[in-house]
Amino acid sequence: MSTLASQIATPPASNLSKKLMRVIVACALLAVCAGILALAMTSDNAANRDVVSYWAAGQRLVHGADPYDASAIFALEKSAGWHATRPLIMRNPPFALFLTIPLGFVGAKTGAVLWSLLILVCLMAAIRLLRGINGCPKDRLHLIGYCFAPVLACLLAGQTSVFALLGLTLFLYFHRTWPLLAGAALLLCALKPHLFLPFGVVLFAWIIANRTYRVLSGAALALSIACVVPLIFDSSIYPHYAAMARTAGIEAEFVPTLSELLRIVIQPEAAWLQFLPVFAGCLWAFWYFHRRRNEWNWHTHGSLLMLVSLLVAPYSWFTDQVVLLPAILQAIYSAAASPQDRSLLWFVAIDGVALIEVLRGVQLDSALYLWTPVAWLVWYLIANRHGPSLRKLSETVGSE
Repeated sequence: MSTLASQIATPPASNLSKKLMRVIVACALLAVCAGILALAMTSDNAANRDVVSYWAAGQRLVHGADPYDASAIFALEKSAGWHATRPLIMRNPPFALFLTIPLGFVGAKTGAVLWSLLILVCLMAAIRLLRGINGCPKDRLHLIGYCFAPVLACLLAGQTSVFALLGLTLFLYFHRTWPLLAGAALLLCALKPHLFLPFGVVLFAWIIANRTYRVLSGAALALSIACVVPLIFDSSIYPHYAAMARTAGIEAEFVPTLSELLRIVIQPEAAWLQFLPVFAGCLWAFWYFHRRRNEWNWHTHGSLLMLVSLLVAPYSWFTDQVVLLPAILQAIYSAAASPQDRSLLWFVAIDGVALIEVLRGVQLDSALYLWTPVAWLVWYLIANRHGPSLRKLSETVGSE
């Protein structure tokens, strides 16, 4: 009896050795990636990616200076090899600055390598968690996530959208078992709050309806800590951010979103028009949740919710579409469950065109990316219509 109990309590040695081997292989791969990045990353391409704005902000912050000062940031970026004629300022709120603090202690090239590795680690973690959310199937369909065009765009630009993806994935993975941790993970989603507005409406309604206040507590605790951290270095960080927001001139930039297109077509000077789609999206999201509140599942219902949230976002770039990866993988598994389904071929076609745009160097502010949020949403609906129903899939992964 004791022998049987010990066998149950102790995993077989072969399983432990396999897990250890996986950890060793993962660490070896990261070490190889670090070496390749260090050798391939020149000072020029390190200084001419989005990461240079985070590096410059970190440099300013750790020295107690304003990380949103355009002229000072421009001087730092030019010293690192920035080619553009105007500064690239980090526009994330001050509570996101905790991510940039390590970059304040290293040079631009080293910072770019470390930042790229961090993004890669977060991406690997998110995809692994998403495989678990989908039931840990024996196939390797989750590897398609690495070929998702916005993923490549994020890696090339060094964008923070991958952190938001990890936050969303952690919430999906832990919201049932570790609600406090799931709420804390939402801090990473708050790095880009404009992408999650309808999602946030439903999240708040879900918390109230199910009395899952631990999620709210975790989010509040993590946000509070993140808000205090930059004050240690710059006590005037919030007035500095407000001053930057007033003078940034975001409304004069072209951002390839349907919301911006609506404003341009109707009345370019009326900035409020850009928020009409997201307002309508929030109303739809509340109705969508209310109809399904008794059977709500964040993995399945939340996927469609995120697709709509990004579609109606008042401000987003192609790299931000990486937060759709949970929905994309969920639809891929749904479509793969039906052998007669052809929607995977449509995904390959859509993703292939988007990959070509990224690899051909199409700038992120190009109107050529306007079609992608619509394409992902339409494909998702087709994939789930021909595959298992959302209700059936929800029951399958209801214990994620």
